[in-house]
Amino acid sequence: MLHKGEQIPYLRLEDQDGKMVSLSDLVGNPMVIYFYPKDNTAVCTAQACGFRDHYEQFQQAGAEVIGISRDSAESHKHVTNKRNLPFLLLSDSKKEAHKAFKVPSSLFGLLPGRVTFVIDKEGKVAHTFRADFNADKHIKEALKVIKSL
Repeated sequence: MLHKGEQIPYLRLEDQDGKMVSLSDLVGNPMVIYFYPKDNTAVCTAQACGFRDHYEQFQQAGAEVIGISRDSAESHKHVTNKRNLPFLLLSDSKKEAHKAFKVPSSLFGLLPGRVTFVIDKEGKVAHTFRADFNADKHIKEALKVIKSL
């Protein structure tokens, strides 16, 4: 995983609306970038809904929330609409972001890992957190760090 103080990689990924989003364009404000294994699974849905339910608190702290998985933009669009998600979901079908952020696999290498990165306004990693099966901890950890930036 990227470590505290490292600059995030500047990648372009497709969002749920089919638009290309460059991470470099989002630098200037704090961000929470969370990697998750798969749309429409129990823990991933709980995590997305947790970030949704606390989104206003992240916004009040000046931060944006971004979810990244290997699912397609179409899959992200479906889950965004179904769960009323107010933030970006980016498709990493070519695994570029997973490799660039050095996201480890989980469950004996069978699934992409669940990792949250808190990014400061300069685009550097301020905190990382990994808990493959506890989505709630990702939201609490990220919010605590964002409020301290």
